[in-house]
Amino acid sequence: MTAIANQAGLGRALEIFKQEFGEPAPGARLLYVHAPGRSEIAGNHTDHEGGHVIAGSLDVSVDGVAVANGTDTVRVADDGFPTFEVRLDGLDVRPEEEGTQGCLVRGMAHEVASAGGTPAGFDFAFTCSVPSGGGLSSSAAVEAAYGRAMEALWGTDEPIDPITLAQMSQRTENDYYGKPCGLMDQAAVCLGGLAYMDFENPERPAAQKLALDFEDLGYALVLVKVGADHAASTDDYAAVPAEMQAIAGEFGKKRLCEVDETGFDARLPELRAKFGDRACIRAVHYWYENGLVDRRWAALQSRDIETFLALTRASGASSAMYLQNVVAKLGPSQPAMFALGCAEHILDGRGAVRIHGGGFGGTIQAFVPLGLVDEFITKMDSWLGEGSSRHYRITEEGACAQWL
Repeated sequence: MTAIANQAGLGRALEIFKQEFGEPAPGARLLYVHAPGRSEIAGNHTDHEGGHVIAGSLDVSVDGVAVANGTDTVRVADDGFPTFEVRLDGLDVRPEEEGTQGCLVRGMAHEVASAGGTPAGFDFAFTCSVPSGGGLSSSAAVEAAYGRAMEALWGTDEPIDPITLAQMSQRTENDYYGKPCGLMDQAAVCLGGLAYMDFENPERPAAQKLALDFEDLGYALVLVKVGADHAASTDDYAAVPAEMQAIAGEFGKKRLCEVDETGFDARLPELRAKFGDRACIRAVHYWYENGLVDRRWAALQSRDIETFLALTRASGASSAMYLQNVVAKLGPSQPAMFALGCAEHILDGRGAVRIHGGGFGGTIQAFVPLGLVDEFITKMDSWLGEGSSRHYRITEEGACAQWL
C-alpha cells in the first residue's frame, strides 16, 4: 500500500487515539491499519460447504492507529464504545470472553503468535464505518485489522498472505467468539476487490480477482438494512451448516462439496425421513447455488450484466424457498422478507434483489439501474427508516497496514 486507503478514517482514528491514550511518546512509531467491509455478490451459504463464492470489498472500513505501549496489555479504543483492555498473560480460549470484543483480540494474538510473532502490548484506536449487525462483516474487518496490526508490531516468520490471514480470522471467530462462520467473509476482507473463491480445499482455498465496476455496466450496488440485527439469529445461522453437514455425514463426509449429488438423489427419501424436509432442501440449495456462482462469474467475465442479473434473481429465490434464511420464525414480523418485497415493488422487474450474507436479518442486496438509484433509496428509506439504504462501490484495497 503506497497511499492511505481512507484519509478521513485515519484522521478520526488519530483523534480517538489522542483522546483515549494521549499524544504518542516522542519517537513512537505510528501504524495505520485498514480493513474493508464486504458484500457477498454470489454464493449464499456455500463457503462452509467447500463451495464457490463471489465477494467484493466495499468502501466502508475499519481504520485505526496502533502504537506499542511497552506493557503486556492491548488497549483498544473503538469509536463510540467503551475502551477495553486485554492482558496477554495467556492466549488460550477463555469461555467467559465468548461473544465479546476482547476475545477477538486474544484469538488474533494467538494466531499471530503461532505465526512467529512476539506478543507485546499496544494501544489501538479505530473507527468503523462498516454497519454493525448488517451482514457486511464488521467482525471480520476488525479481526483482520487486529491481525495486520499485530503482524507489523510483533513481527512474524513470514509475511502473512491474505488467505492465511483470513483463515486466522475465521479460527478466531469460530473458536474464540463462538460463531461457526465459513471463510468467505474474512477472505473477501483480506483479499480486497471483486474475487471468485473456491473453498473445496480448506487448507488452501483458490481465489481469482476481476477488475470490474458494476456502474460501468449501468447498475449500482445498494444494500438495505432490514431493521433486524442478524447477530440476534446466531442459532438460526448455525443451524444452516449444521443441517447441511448432517446430510454430508450420512455419506461419511464432512461437507456437501465432498458428496456426490446423484448419491444424494438416490437416498433422498431416506434422508428426508431421518433429517426432515428443511435439511434436505438446504442441501438442494447448496448444489443449485454453487452452480449459479460459476455461471454468474462467467457472465461478469464477459460483462454480460443481464445474464448476471437473471441468475442473481434465481439465487435470491433459492435462498428464500430452499435455504430459508430470510424468515427466522414464521409470524407477523418478517423484516427481511418485507424489505425484499418493498425492493421488488420498486424495481418492478428491473435489476435484481436478494437476501445478503448470513440472512435472517442484516441486509438485502439490490442491483439498481443507475437512473433509479435516488428513487430507490428515497422510497426504501421512507418505508424502512432514514439511512436504511446505501449506495456502495467495490474497492481494491484489502486488509493492510502501513507505518506513518
